[in-house]
Amino acid sequence: MPERPQRLVAAFQRTVDGTQRPAGLILLLSVIAALLVTVLAVPAMAVTGVYASRSVDVLNTLPDYIRPTTLAQKSEIYGTNTDGSTTLLATVFDQNRQDVGWDQISQYVKDAVVSTEDPRFYEHAGVDIASSLRAAVGNVASGGVSSGASTITMQYVRNILVQQATQLPTQAERDAAYAAATTESLDRKLTEMRLAIALEKQYSKEDILLGYLNIANFGGSVYGIEAAANYYYGVSAANLTLAQAATLAATVNAPNALRIDQAENIPDNEARRNEDVLASMLKQKAITQAQYDEAVATPVTPNITQPTTGCQAAAIGATYFCDYVTWIVKNDSTFGDTADARWSNFKQGGYKLYTTLNMQLQANADSTMKQYVPASSEELDLGSSIVTVEPGTGRILSMAQNTTFNEDSTVTSPGVTAVNYSTDIDYGGSSGFQVGSTYKVFTLAEWLMQGHTLSDRVSGNAVTWDTSTFTNTCGGASSGPYSPANDGSQRPGTMSVQSALTNSVNNAFVAMAQKMDLCAIRDVATSLGVHRADGAPLETYPAAILGTNEIAPVTMAAAFAGIAANGLYCSPIAIDKIVDPTGAEITPPSANCQQALQPNIAATVAYAMLGPIQSGTATASDPDDGITHIGKTGTTDNEQATWMVGSSTKATTAVWVGNVTGNVSLSDITSNGYDGASVRHRIWRSVMTGNDDVLGGGDFPDPDRALVNGSTLNNQSTPTPTPTDTPTPTPTATDAPAPVPTQTTDPVVPVPTPTSTAPAAGAGAAGGGSGTGGGSGTAGG
Repeated sequence: MPERPQRLVAAFQRTVDGTQRPAGLILLLSVIAALLVTVLAVPAMAVTGVYASRSVDVLNTLPDYIRPTTLAQKSEIYGTNTDGSTTLLATVFDQNRQDVGWDQISQYVKDAVVSTEDPRFYEHAGVDIASSLRAAVGNVASGGVSSGASTITMQYVRNILVQQATQLPTQAERDAAYAAATTESLDRKLTEMRLAIALEKQYSKEDILLGYLNIANFGGSVYGIEAAANYYYGVSAANLTLAQAATLAATVNAPNALRIDQAENIPDNEARRNEDVLASMLKQKAITQAQYDEAVATPVTPNITQPTTGCQAAAIGATYFCDYVTWIVKNDSTFGDTADARWSNFKQGGYKLYTTLNMQLQANADSTMKQYVPASSEELDLGSSIVTVEPGTGRILSMAQNTTFNEDSTVTSPGVTAVNYSTDIDYGGSSGFQVGSTYKVFTLAEWLMQGHTLSDRVSGNAVTWDTSTFTNTCGGASSGPYSPANDGSQRPGTMSVQSALTNSVNNAFVAMAQKMDLCAIRDVATSLGVHRADGAPLETYPAAILGTNEIAPVTMAAAFAGIAANGLYCSPIAIDKIVDPTGAEITPPSANCQQALQPNIAATVAYAMLGPIQSGTATASDPDDGITHIGKTGTTDNEQATWMVGSSTKATTAVWVGNVTGNVSLSDITSNGYDGASVRHRIWRSVMTGNDDVLGGGDFPDPDRALVNGSTLNNQSTPTPTPTDTPTPTPTATDAPAPVPTQTTDPVVPVPTPTSTAPAAGAGAAGGGSGTGGGSGTAGG
């Protein structure tokens, strides 16, 4: 610096240094600072262009955008314990921050930052005149902007601008705003000074220092002194020792270069701590010599305490449920106008989401899954899902999967995936799995709605159907032969509709469907929330009534919960309550409960679903614990996928076990030592036993007896054969019931050739194929 300006600055500094000054003098010095810095820092030719717009209101105007606002804070996702208390599942953030009050920060921290960063903080009014003059003269001499003389207030202004940049809607806007807030330039420095002076006119020193300590970056994604104390030392900001406080204060000017979670940075951090921070504190008489000596002798020894970050850290196998919650956020307009904006708002918004997940039921579902299904198998691409939904509310109580959750797309280890088998593709899920005979309950519901009964008799004989004889008002006409098979006897004769459901006889349900509109059966399913997981319309070809549509387990659980709730369907929900950073509650996504089935129809369907549990294909699933259960099994061709979906009055559980990709028969494998084809029963029984222990259960409503025991004439279903088929004699109304077919599993029939074997984009493969365009495909029973 030239000798004469340096003497001028030194003389001025002697004038302004010293004790606290009256507010009027502080204001006067601030005015002088603003004017002198402008004159000294700007070359004459640049004065007009850069600062002309900053007129007489330079000290009085504080734009709304620079006022301290709610900072980006971590959001938290909670599960619910049976007693109503909550448990933290995961924390999600771009910036790990937790705002704290003035009294929640150690005095050592305040003294360390002020002594090192801005010793005259309590004397100036936003701009340190002596430091600014020294920097300005130096910049004139160097011809650049190499020195900034930033006060804590100026640094706070810069941090606010950076914080606001991160919250802009597009990456381009964020990048431009960040550059404007951080690029070394005369215009930026003068803007900081102007705003710092205006900020100090409206906020106290305590407010400004507290805001600075809550906003400052301490390395990586750690922001604010409380998060820094938690992460680096495992303590609160209030309990930091002198050595710890000085170590953290040493990082603020070079947070990533001096962060102490990287061992190579510790020597440099310790040097700055001792030579700058502690030395400044001693010089400013914030600490005694003895305190200084003790702190300098204390090595920098971090105790890194990782925050519960992201869904990958969720306990008791709740990772996939947690991920599902994040997809709800991304898809719900409550959090913003676009998916990117919603997720950004959530990660920075400091929300608390209290979910529907019952921690006790989740723990049981997770341990059950681990007991019966491995994360991976050398024999097939094995997947399994468990979802429990509460009837009458749609609340998802548990969600478990056999694989390990990992969002890193570069990780390709067996049994590791971010794809949630329980949910739709738009919610982090797969493109769904064929549901087999679980779909038959929708045909049964339409049968009853048409005035037919459970006592009506139908033929279960395997024949070749002429698809042109089926009515399909929404899918158009079809033609050609269709030959679904039964598992077990191919010619069981006639039987009651109840027996057909109990023993899941495919051709009996095809015979029923031929007497109705396939579109109406689809509409029953739709009324109960059933939809394809890939977003395509539900197929309505004859094969669809046997379960060729690819559907997510959570969808099937919610649909069956609607039956169990006397026809009241509630779309599945995962969030009970949302609280914003101010403590105000935000309305969560609604279950939109609606009466999908008339109560008498729902009660009669539920009554019929006692059959599979008590004496049919689902007897192996029966918990036999004194609680009434209803249910239906489902199996696809070659036992590629197996299902058990059923309910008590308090909980509905869907279990799927099958091929994620490929077509390996579960009958040919073992799953953790258990028969692969029957493991679904072991899972469902274990999960529902646990659900019953916690939630209990009551009796289902009585069925409509007219729909149970009544009879309708001419309901005997005779297939329309193709010319090559030998017609089956038409049974008469007085035919005796055929013997119940002997079956140990659901009827299994061929699956049509899939239209595509590739997984849905970004999702992982669907399980199995779908019905072909002409309706000639078949699905498992």
